[in-house]
Amino acid sequence: MTAPRRNERSRRAILAAALELLSETSYPDLTIEAIAARAGVGKQTIYRWWRSKGMVILEALVDSAGEPGDMALPDTGDLRADLRTVLRATVAEFADPRLSATTRAITIETLADDDLAEQVRDQLLRPQLSAVRERLRAGRRAGQVHESVDLDLAVELLFGPIYHRWLLRNGPLTEAYADDLVDLAMAAMAPGRSRLEAAP
Repeated sequence: MTAPRRNERSRRAILAAALELLSETSYPDLTIEAIAARAGVGKQTIYRWWRSKGMVILEALVDSAGEPGDMALPDTGDLRADLRTVLRATVAEFADPRLSATTRAITIETLADDDLAEQVRDQLLRPQLSAVRERLRAGRRAGQVHESVDLDLAVELLFGPIYHRWLLRNGPLTEAYADDLVDLAMAAMAPGRSRLEAAP
């Protein structure tokens, strides 16, 4: 079945309205009816293009993030400094009460909606994590990362603890915490004999 054709002006009005309302109210209190009223469209228009509130918010967040190519990390030549910049920004987002509440609400929805979970992973998370992997690849070319390091695993090593701490609320999300994660990851990725080569 072909998806309904979207009017680009209406689509942009809906996404802008969703983000505006999200800044004014909590995610649970945000409704499709309110988004439609703010955008000046009928709610059935929204339901034709998105099947849930989570899908609307996800597309609004992805749209506001820009093209995947815009997510390339700066390369100052200092991998540790560049990773600290990224992880500090990440913990700041998770520590922000309003942003965190939205992220937590969408995360809860993904547990019961496989399609939404797939889109969150592919459209929101994967481009960001891929940009970090490419920065690590550049660091490897510059001799700052051991050749044997699995770059996908390294990305998980950097970001996994942040998600874990945020999800369980078992510690503060601070710049110092971000810096510690980078230091640990850099120690694990350092050039020299790999863990596998050094193992008895």
